[in-house]
Amino acid sequence: MEKDPPAPHPSQAHGGSLHGGHPSLLDEPLTTLQGEPTTLRDLTGGSPALVVNVASRCGLTPQYAQLEALHEEYGGRGFTVVGVPCNQFMGQEPGTAEEIAEFCSATYGVTFPMTEKVEVNGPGAHPLYRELTTVPDLNGDAGDVQWNFEKFLVSGEGEVVARFRPKTLPDAPEVRAAIESVLPA
Repeated sequence: MEKDPPAPHPSQAHGGSLHGGHPSLLDEPLTTLQGEPTTLRDLTGGSPALVVNVASRCGLTPQYAQLEALHEEYGGRGFTVVGVPCNQFMGQEPGTAEEIAEFCSATYGVTFPMTEKVEVNGPGAHPLYRELTTVPDLNGDAGDVQWNFEKFLVSGEGEVVARFRPKTLPDAPEVRAAIESVLPA
């Protein structure tokens, strides 16, 4: 007797389609904010993560506090936030790696991993973001990152499960529900 197919993920209910697991996404070479070579898999331990392009001088910068709270709340269940500094939006992340690390630690107590500063859009976009931006948001829109603090939820298998635009707060019910959907009970 055949089983019924599983219900679609909530982000598919709005016409979006999700990519299957992408081992290449998890294994894409990255560099930490401290200059060490790494991968998304190494930064997350192969666990679910919220990948967020961040900036220190943006009106949305206070989202760092909510991102850190999510990282602390769900960390024990194998979840992490990965911050990806980007200076493409009105030059709102101009600092050096040391300045970014100091700001995030001193101002928001950030303990989640961060990468070096990268581009997220255009011909110079980091390969990680070239892949992430192919995934649609809840309205079915894929393409360029709109601004600082756009969020991509990646499963431990490397599947991009959900995309949330910059003004969606990290602790919004839809973000929490998506995170819960990829964590063990």
